[in-house]
Amino acid sequence: MTAAHPLVVVVGATGTGKSDLSLDLAEAIAGNGGAAEIVNGDAMQCYRGMDIGTAKLPLVERRGIPHHLLDVLDVTEEASVAAFQEQARALIGGIRARGAVPILVGGSGLYVDAVVRDFRFPARDPAVRARYEARLEAEGVAGLHAELLAVDPEAATAIGPHNARRIVRALEVVAITGEPFGAGLPEEERAWTEAVTIGLALERERLVPRLDARVERMWAAGMVDEVAGLLRLGLERGVTASRAIGYAQAIEQLHGRMSEAEAVAATQALTRRYARRQVSWFRRSASTHWLPAEAPDIAMRASALVPAAR
Repeated sequence: MTAAHPLVVVVGATGTGKSDLSLDLAEAIAGNGGAAEIVNGDAMQCYRGMDIGTAKLPLVERRGIPHHLLDVLDVTEEASVAAFQEQARALIGGIRARGAVPILVGGSGLYVDAVVRDFRFPARDPAVRARYEARLEAEGVAGLHAELLAVDPEAATAIGPHNARRIVRALEVVAITGEPFGAGLPEEERAWTEAVTIGLALERERLVPRLDARVERMWAAGMVDEVAGLLRLGLERGVTASRAIGYAQAIEQLHGRMSEAEAVAATQALTRRYARRQVSWFRRSASTHWLPAEAPDIAMRASALVPAAR
C-alpha cells in the first residue's frame, strides 16, 4: 500500500447501492492487509442534519470505516464545488499519506469530476452574478435557461431547466470569459490523479420502483419532522440546501402548499429525473468500469478491479 495507490471512485445513479459497495471494498482492502477511508462525493450529504432525505449512512452502519466530508456544512451555507474540490483533494492526500486507500463515493457528478479530473474554476464577478440573480428573481428560471441555451447549448442541456443556481453560474462564466461554460467542464484525458472508477448500472425498469419506494420510506422514517427541525435552524435561508430534492417538497407540505401525497409524488418525479441526469453524466466517461448493481457477486467483481483489494 503506497501513497501512489490509485484513488477508488464509486459512482452511479441514486439508489444503486454505492454506499454499500464502498463499505464492501474498504473491508476487502482491510482483509488484504491494508486500510481504506471513504470520502463523500454527494453534495447534499455535506449538510448537517440532512440525513433521511439524502440516505446518509448512520454512524453505526459505517462498519468502523472512517468517513470524510459528511456533516461539514450548516444548512444556511451555500455549497461550493471549488471548496469541495480543495477539501476533498487535501483529504485524499492525507489518506494516502497514512498508507490507506481513498474511496470517493457519490452521485454528484460535478463534485466527483471536480476531484478526479483536472477541473479549473473560472473567475467570479459579483456584479455580473448579481445582475443575473436579479433577473432570476424578476423573470424566473425559464428565461435564463433559454438564454443559456442560445449561448451555450451544451451547458444548458447538461444543467437542465430547473437548476437555477448553476444556470446563473454558467451565464456568469460566459459573460466574464466570452467562452462556453462547457469549456470549463472536465475532459476525460485531463486527470488530477490516477483513479479506478467503478459505476453501478441498473436498468431503468428496475431502478424506478426502487426510487419510488425509497421516497416513500423517507416520509415514513420522519422526513417531514427532519425538515421541521431544519427550518428552525434556518433551512429556508440556505440557497443550496432548501432546494434539495425532497427537502423543498417537505417545506411545501409543512407550509400547507402541498399535501403529503403531492409532496411524495413530486419528490419521486424529481428523483427519477435526477437519476436520468446522473446516468447521462457518468456514462460520458469511457474509463469507468460498469458493473450490474444487482449482481450477487458485485463486491467480488468490484474488488477484482482494485489492486489493494485483490
